[in-house]
Amino acid sequence: MIQVEEALSLIEQNCYKMPIRKIKVVKSLGSILAKTLFSSMDMPPFRQSAMDGYAFSYNNSKNYEIISVSQAGDFSNIKLDKNQAIRIFTGAYVPDILDTVVMQEHTTIEDNSIEINKMPTRFANVRNKGEQIKEKELVFEKNTVLTPAAIGFLTCLGITEIKVYAKPKVAIVVTGNELVKAGKRLPKGKIYESNSLMLKVALQQTGIKKIKIFRVKDNLEATKKVFKDCLSEFDIVLVSGGISVGDYDFVKESLLSNGVEELFYKINQKPGKPLFFGKKENTIVFALPGNPASTLTCFYVYVLPALKKRMGFETIHLPKIERKINTDFTNRSGKSLFLKAFYNDEKVTILDSQSSAMLNTFAVANGLIHLPYDAVKIEKGMEVIVLPFN
Repeated sequence: MIQVEEALSLIEQNCYKMPIRKIKVVKSLGSILAKTLFSSMDMPPFRQSAMDGYAFSYNNSKNYEIISVSQAGDFSNIKLDKNQAIRIFTGAYVPDILDTVVMQEHTTIEDNSIEINKMPTRFANVRNKGEQIKEKELVFEKNTVLTPAAIGFLTCLGITEIKVYAKPKVAIVVTGNELVKAGKRLPKGKIYESNSLMLKVALQQTGIKKIKIFRVKDNLEATKKVFKDCLSEFDIVLVSGGISVGDYDFVKESLLSNGVEELFYKINQKPGKPLFFGKKENTIVFALPGNPASTLTCFYVYVLPALKKRMGFETIHLPKIERKINTDFTNRSGKSLFLKAFYNDEKVTILDSQSSAMLNTFAVANGLIHLPYDAVKIEKGMEVIVLPFN
């Protein structure tokens, strides 16, 4: 049995980035850029008006004759006298001879002329060519996370395809004779299975879309068969249940018989002690405890960093913040604890229902308090480590 820090270190050492692939920018949300990008153009590619108003060549006059109109998408490099101006709209091309735009609200219009009531400074309301980015300048460094704004920026530069780290294909294997799919009749002695859906939506929250759920009874040969199929097809295999030491827990035996290398089994923590981590070639495997709160705790603390490492993220772990605990607490277990909690700007509260089977308070928690195994007596007002996950 190992400590939390050693488990995290082994995960980092054994998770490798996914292959690089070229994809459409429109499908890249949440992906990690695999190659540094430079601009092939100036943006904006010409001088633009930043306002609806009138473009003119700055001088001491307040009165101008309007001789033309420039709408967004038009191009005209007309010649004007010093007391002539053009009607112009936001985003429209500003002819070379003109250097200033006055807002229409600051003018009085009469026939085909204007009087400027509030004179702008010279060069006001004109976006210069390359003001946002110039040709050959850096767009994004490698390992940038592609957000909606990043996708918009790439598109305005005319970029339609980029190289990113592929997102992994994930198999979720749920074991247990006692499990019934929600929506069906619940016989005595059975429970509704929730871990597969919980893990699926947690994966989707990270941007992973290729997810397949497998269900297997507590049977050794059936368990071996489902792992054989998953290990050849998926990049990550998540197993729910069957990893403890009961007579019908066949997961570890089935993984090892399929050539999975055990990297660790059991962590000195609560909840989630019977956690298995292994790999076969480029496929990594987490066998998670079956109790729902244990499953989700292990997902946030261990699986999520592995997913992020594989997808190319540089920061992979949940952030750590410190908050003052608002109650006394004693840890006599000798284990590291992950406690469902709710925190604000100053304090953190340990929530009720800390059992590994209970999701009711996990559903309203926004973080986990992490108490190291050697932290025994925690007094009210002491600062503790909180791992935010919402």
